[in-house]
Amino acid sequence: MHYTSFYQSPVGEILLASDDVGVVGIWFKGEKYYAYCLDKEYEPKETQSIREMKRWLDVYFQGKQPDFEPPIHMIGTAFQQEVWHILREIPYGTTTTYKEIARKIAQSKGIESMSAQAVGTAVGKNNLNLIVPCHRVVASNNSLAGYAGGIDKKITFLKLEGAFKDEYFVPKHSTAP
Repeated sequence: MHYTSFYQSPVGEILLASDDVGVVGIWFKGEKYYAYCLDKEYEPKETQSIREMKRWLDVYFQGKQPDFEPPIHMIGTAFQQEVWHILREIPYGTTTTYKEIARKIAQSKGIESMSAQAVGTAVGKNNLNLIVPCHRVVASNNSLAGYAGGIDKKITFLKLEGAFKDEYFVPKHSTAP
């Protein structure tokens, strides 16, 4: 059973979902994969995991790195889990590339290469925005494309963390400001 609650953030409404293990979803209203993986039947209820997630978000949106982590429950394929584990290792205030994540996975598997596009697909299916920091991943050419919550939010989060660089650019097809 999933439980849900809403959080009002500086970038808009966020839907939070948890199960008995921890937070399973953090989705921005209107994002590409909104409520992806949410049970068809769920109960509006502020669980302990959701309360802790809201406290984490309060700290994060004050421009500080939270020094605690609410319980989370990452639900996905083995490959997605591997990618998400690497995302969680990206330090606050820094970025990495899809290519670098692909290189790390290839190295861990003892293979020559891994598709950065496959990594990008897994990154896009991350249900735990912010706490599993997919916004910290950029393309090798410094493009900020590829954020399900919207490029404008990705820019906001990178600036909030002090990770935004002048050399980043937004592709012309983007709707970012």
